[in-house]
Amino acid sequence: MIPALALLLAAAPVQAGTPAQASAPAQAGPADNRSPGARFDDCVKKTDSDPAAAQQIAIAWAGTGGGTLAAQCLGLARSALNDWKGAADAFSAAADIAQKMNDRHASDLWVSAGNAALADGDTLRARDFLSKGIADPDLSGQLKGEALLDRARADVAANDLASARSDMNDALALVPGDPMAWLLSATLARRMGDGNRAADDIKEAMSRAPEQADIVYEAGNIAATNGDIAGARLQWSHAVNLDPNSGAGRSALAELKATGDDAAAAGASPQKPASGGR
Repeated sequence: MIPALALLLAAAPVQAGTPAQASAPAQAGPADNRSPGARFDDCVKKTDSDPAAAQQIAIAWAGTGGGTLAAQCLGLARSALNDWKGAADAFSAAADIAQKMNDRHASDLWVSAGNAALADGDTLRARDFLSKGIADPDLSGQLKGEALLDRARADVAANDLASARSDMNDALALVPGDPMAWLLSATLARRMGDGNRAADDIKEAMSRAPEQADIVYEAGNIAATNGDIAGARLQWSHAVNLDPNSGAGRSALAELKATGDDAAAAGASPQKPASGGR
């Protein structure tokens, strides 16, 4: 009889467009006498070269009692296939098993499940899974800070900005050296109409990553929101020059054109990537 876990994992849908064999039932094979760690390592390696095959390996392994490691590999395989709902199902199943076994990796698996649910657009599940990881005492320090940032992103996606601000503040206390944390905090402050906080936080982000286009682009947005159009154009122009073909660079160029700075826009137009060579 196939364990209930294997049935749950095998039932998760596969993203449209993945190879047909990804949804085929797992076939029983000869006994695998390798250690669980070795099987997990090989399964994870397979997710890079053939995630559909890795998915089937993980499902078959789960059917023979693979437990946490089989479910975790299945989550990684489904992530590689962009099957985010299936990945969230697998990671949450792995976390649940780990938690029942008092395995200290349960917290990491809840966070993985939360990120997969967030990628799937399911903010309710994302916040639930992330909250379980954050509440686990085994998650501490930087990992907890990053998980709080993830939950803040889920809060914003759910339009719960007050909860996002609380999570963001807690995250900043744990990962004060992370420029992306300051960028996210600055963007949130701008959305909440707190121009002073936004300006302070983007300054912190720029002090840690002064040449990162998305940070410089947001500095321009905050300057514009605070009424400094000349300063905004300066930052947007710099963002385009830093990384013209990135999303931030293209958005910055659009802002330059929208605010009538044709000279700056012309001087900071994205360049086509050079063909050939390194």
